[in-house]
Amino acid sequence: MSASELLSFDPCTGELVWQGPIGGTDAAVRAARGALRGWSQATFTERVRVAETFREVVLQNGPELATIISRETGKPHWEAKTEVASVAAKIEISVEAYVTRTGDREAQAQGIRQAVRHKPHGVLAVLGPYNFPAHLPNGHIVPALLAGNAIVFKPSEFTPATAELLAGFWREAGLPDGVLQVVQGNGATGRDLASHPGIDGLLFTGSAATGAALARQYAETPHKVLALEMGGNNPLIVWDADDLDAAASIVIQSAFLSAGQRCSCARRLIVSQAQADALIDRLVDVTRQIRIGAPFDDPEPFMGPVIDNAAADRLLAAARGLSARSAKTIAPLERLFEDKPFLSPAIIDVTGAEVADEEYFGPLLQVQRVTDFEAAIAVANHTRFGLAASLVGGDEALYRRFWQDSRAGVVNWNRPTNGAASSAPFGGIGASGNHRPSAFYAADYVAWPVASLEASRLVPIEMKGLNRP
Repeated sequence: MSASELLSFDPCTGELVWQGPIGGTDAAVRAARGALRGWSQATFTERVRVAETFREVVLQNGPELATIISRETGKPHWEAKTEVASVAAKIEISVEAYVTRTGDREAQAQGIRQAVRHKPHGVLAVLGPYNFPAHLPNGHIVPALLAGNAIVFKPSEFTPATAELLAGFWREAGLPDGVLQVVQGNGATGRDLASHPGIDGLLFTGSAATGAALARQYAETPHKVLALEMGGNNPLIVWDADDLDAAASIVIQSAFLSAGQRCSCARRLIVSQAQADALIDRLVDVTRQIRIGAPFDDPEPFMGPVIDNAAADRLLAAARGLSARSAKTIAPLERLFEDKPFLSPAIIDVTGAEVADEEYFGPLLQVQRVTDFEAAIAVANHTRFGLAASLVGGDEALYRRFWQDSRAGVVNWNRPTNGAASSAPFGGIGASGNHRPSAFYAADYVAWPVASLEASRLVPIEMKGLNRP
């Protein structure tokens, strides 16, 4: 392998999935800039037509896309197929969002037309993550294209093949040459793109540390839009639950879906002392039943591996660090194969221990026991993050209290932390984002409003305070 080549490997088998050249940022930005005018001047109807054709191409080629997603990420094939469905569904919801939130509005007052219309920013960079290599960047790309922007997309270095396949689907759908460019590479390539003078903004999904670095960088360029969708140290409170089996199923889904590699996964379980032992017993029982395996195994697994061995090593080190700080291991985090990143789901009781406010991006759930609901809220909010939070149990009054006092952009009741509606905004506060939520509200940050007063004929303006002859 040369330094100018990127390689993608199947985390389950170590097999090579894709290889190709790194870089080409300057050429990609120039090509996008050259294609911008024609695309931005196309009518909204014409842009929608291309997007709807893209949806049909995705549906026709869904098995191929799902296979590539599974091979690059290791996620179960059933889950990769749901990601493909989300990619296709994004078109209709994005069209609705554009019309609802950034559509043209006109009114008449005293013969003057008052109009609000929107313009695209120009050339936008998109930095995508590995955990949902199609769905999450697609959540930026579709709204941005509908608004008339051109895109330079730098995917995760772990999932280049998925990005190339998506770009090919757009070309097949009739997207004009140059409007969507893909630049492959590692972190250095991402930094080159983020700092490129030829882009008009950046749409980012990834870690809080990288997002904070981008925020510092973009403080020097306030004329460029920056949308940050980052992680979370998400709390899930179980309180007065009348069905502990149901509660346990919600906790398991929240903590271990996608091998814990969702930004909205529950990282901290906060439970009343009165119900803690009974709930933990049920969690341990269900955790032992979780099938872990490769994407295409039969019977199908609930969990696949984490993205690579380095990620597995970081998680194992984090678990050891919690144990060193007097935490009690209930279900251990263990590597299941010596040379592969398959991990068992872990439950660690950290009650009374000093723990760091970190997002452990994997199947590691920390349990904290508290004696009253006020303490539960205090523990839930004791984080610099603010992405997702959920209450399991309680009545309407308790949920209203939880909703009022919680600090998160996604707040659920008797549902997992990692469930969100596509017709709603998705994003967080604090270290989880910069108040530019994605999903339905992505339309807000891919176009800027222009307010106009318009008269079809020239009329004199009445002026006061003049000395007239």
